Amino acid sequence: MKTVDLSIEEIGSLARDVFRANGCDSANADALVRTIVGAERDGSHSHGLFRVPGYVASLRSGKVNGQARPRVVATTPAIIKVHGDDGYAPLAIERGIPALTQAAKQIGIAAMAMTHVHHFAALWPETEAIAAEGLIGLACVSYLPCMAPAGGRSALFGTNPISFAWPRPGKDPVVFDMATAAMAMGEVQLAARGGRDVPPGTGLDANGDVSTDPNAILKGVLLPFGGYKGSAIALMVELLAAGAVGERFSFEAAEADVKDGGPPRGGEFMLAISPELLAGSDWAAHSELFFERFERIEGARLPGLRRHRNRRAGAMRRVDADLIARIRALAG
Repeated sequence: MKTVDLSIEEIGSLARDVFRANGCDSANADALVRTIVGAERDGSHSHGLFRVPGYVASLRSGKVNGQARPRVVATTPAIIKVHGDDGYAPLAIERGIPALTQAAKQIGIAAMAMTHVHHFAALWPETEAIAAEGLIGLACVSYLPCMAPAGGRSALFGTNPISFAWPRPGKDPVVFDMATAAMAMGEVQLAARGGRDVPPGTGLDANGDVSTDPNAILKGVLLPFGGYKGSAIALMVELLAAGAVGERFSFEAAEADVKDGGPPRGGEFMLAISPELLAGSDWAAHSELFFERFERIEGARLPGLRRHRNRRAGAMRRVDADLIARIRALAG
């Protein structure tokens, strides 16, 4: 694969040009740019520039409102609702999280229901934003059906990711962001593009047979990680990200989607918890005892460590040259 080196600034400029050229106003474009740049900066390539063609496809089809004005309402002191105005999720997230974190700081715990959004990115940006306020963060979303429940061969779940962030005052938070599928769809797509096999157990082909060929799996179904355990977590995500917030389940999103290659309309569930109000003022020092014990174990690595190291690296980012050419063409 031929690659080119781009600076973080060049990545942001390219992304902004393509979004503004395809119907996004400055507020929505800038929120998307922060999402794309954050992913590339942290080494999460499957959620960075790789997603731009899908964003553009859904703008051009008219499915997504590139000039969305998200609306934030506190229906109770502990419940925040965000109506995304059928736009992309990043701007709605940025508008909603301040209300969510303020509520959690005041009463100890608060939940946020996002609806009428198109989520196409990683989940760690929102849980990290919650952790930056000294709060525990949890977020999950569903997607188009692409994963079978354990024991099944037909897709019902999305990849149904879930993210968790634990604040560490003065240090990087502990953050995980994982699909409940054995491999995230974006990673399978990257493997297909790169001509690489995926591990056994990732998915089934169109005939329902186990395969390590990502192209065959893209025509079949993904499998949950850990069998019935991952399947149960995927089920929980469907219920939280659709049933609990009043938005579409994955199968409903598929039935309503125009199949333009971009993200479907759906919802997101977020939770913020104050460890200080829950555990007391010594919560951070107590937790650090656990992290110190964890890090003594040879070979063990706290979740999110590599991403934070990438973030601090000032080097250029190596990007697929064909993808860059395609994005530049989309920008006109």
